[in-house]
Formats: sequence, structure tokens, C-alpha cells
Amino acid sequence: MTESLIKAEDLKVHFPIKKGLLSRTVGHVFAVDGIDFELRKGETLGIVGESGCGKSTAGLATMRLIEPTGGTVYWKGRDMNEMSPKELRALRREMQLIFQDPYSSLNPRMNVNQILSNPMDVHKMYTGSEREDRLAFLLKTVGMNPDQGMRYPHEFSGGQRQRLGIARALALDPSVIIGDEPVSALDVSIQAQIINLLMDLKQQFDLSLMIISHDLAVVEYICDRIVVMYLGKVVETGSYMDIYSNAQHPYTQALLSAVPIADPRRKKQRQILTGDVPSPINPPSGCRFHTRCPKAKDICSQKIPSVTHFSDGHQASCHLL
Repeated sequence: MTESLIKAEDLKVHFPIKKGLLSRTVGHVFAVDGIDFELRKGETLGIVGESGCGKSTAGLATMRLIEPTGGTVYWKGRDMNEMSPKELRALRREMQLIFQDPYSSLNPRMNVNQILSNPMDVHKMYTGSEREDRLAFLLKTVGMNPDQGMRYPHEFSGGQRQRLGIARALALDPSVIIGDEPVSALDVSIQAQIINLLMDLKQQFDLSLMIISHDLAVVEYICDRIVVMYLGKVVETGSYMDIYSNAQHPYTQALLSAVPIADPRRKKQRQILTGDVPSPINPPSGCRFHTRCPKAKDICSQKIPSVTHFSDGHQASCHLL
């Protein structure tokens, strides 16, 4: 069986809501509320869902950039909660993040070489001439000219900036890269270039990727397995073939029906969801999707659905299955 790099069990992230002069906690935002997922060595895992479903928070909590409220995240079988600050700092070299916005994620006061050198300074890696070679190698790897190392972020386009963000993520030679909507801020043609670059880098450096996205077309193209989230919960998990050819949960089916087809002669039956996404401050009882589900029954509002298993690794949480 393929080695498990990251495994989350019952992961929870609840943000407190404070009011008044004494800043008393009057409630919580249930951003992530008990989810399970696993990233295996050499694979690309996609986490998808609407804006506000908690997918980005789950990714940040995986890296301990946000402290989980509950649950456990394992790194190669070891509980990250039991790691000392020194061990967590060393672990940062293994797990790197590509940010969504290529404009705000790069320091405008630093040139490219300084941006790429910063993580090396933190972890005391690659000094002297070795660093110069490393910087040139990183820029060439992401399709840029090493002579551009003295330029500043404002001198580059959005696609070039995202390439720099990828180069920074590669700087410490990690084994896992988490991409938080890495192409959503880019033009479609540039998106394809960045996606192909990520796939090439995965093969070249034997990387494992976690791609967080709301774009199911992107996820289908790049991911091996997919986790579908809704309002802080995982509603379906499976391989990309399971999800795109045999989706079981009504929410997953609705998401897939919204993906456009590049053929005007083909017609697709849209599944329009009614109503708005409920507030994560006061999520619905039972199945959280029942307020918008066209197939909902009485039990859906009364009882949390159990997990139904289909083929190997394909599972969904719905009372109707």
C-alpha cells in the first residue's frame, strides 16, 4: 500500500466570536467540523467545494498554520500535536504552500532573489555559491530567466508571479506542496500553463500535491483523488473517476452539473440549488445540505448521515444512499 504522508482524523477548526468590552465568546464559526482525509505519497489530492465550505481552512490547519480546535493530523504516522516547536519548524521544510493571490503573496520590497532566499535563510540552507546556483536552478525550473532575479514583483505579470510563488515553494526541496486555489486568479490560458507546470514538477521532484479549488474542471485534470466539502463537512470522497463518472451525493451531482462543456451541440441537465448557503455560525441540524437538497426527506433534518462505502475508497454521507 502507498505510504500515507498526511492523514487527518476528525479535524475541527472553530473560530470564536467575541463581543463586548470583555471580549466574551458568544458563539463560534464552525469552519471545519470533523473531517477525515488522507494524502498518500506521490498522489494529487483535490479538496473542492463552494466558497466558505472550509477547504482553505482545512489546508492551513493541516500545516498547523492555523491551530486545530480538535482532531488529529498525522505526518507519516506521527501525531503533529505531539511535535515540539523545533520539530514543527523542521517539518515546514517538508510541507510548503502556494498562495491563491500572486500579487499579495510576494513582498513588493524584495527582489526575486531575496524572496526565494528568505526560506533558505530561515532554515539555514544553501549558502554562498551554492545558493546562487540554487536560485538560478529554481527560476529555470519554473520557466523563468535567472537574469530576472534582481527584478521586483511589480515588474511581472500575474502568471509570472505565480511561477515565482511555485519557485519559492520548491526552494527547500519539500515532499508535499499544498496549493490554495493556485490558478483561480489567472486567465484561462495561463491557468493551463501553471497546471501543466505543477504536473511536470510533481514528476520531476516526486512531489505529493494537495490542490484546494472550487473549479472542478481543474481538479479533474490534475487530481488522483477528490474530497468534496460542504459547510465544514466532507460529503463525498473518491478517485476522480468515481466522482466524475459515478457521483453519489446530491451536492456533488449539482457541482458537476455546473461544469461547462466545450461543445455547443451537447446539452447538460443543470441541477439548480435553491436558497443560500447557511451560516457556518449556526449550521443546520442533521445533514447540513438538507436545506438546499432537492431530494431531502424528514430524516435528513433530524439525523447526521452515516458514511456509505461503494467501491474501494469511494464513500459518501447521505441518508438516501
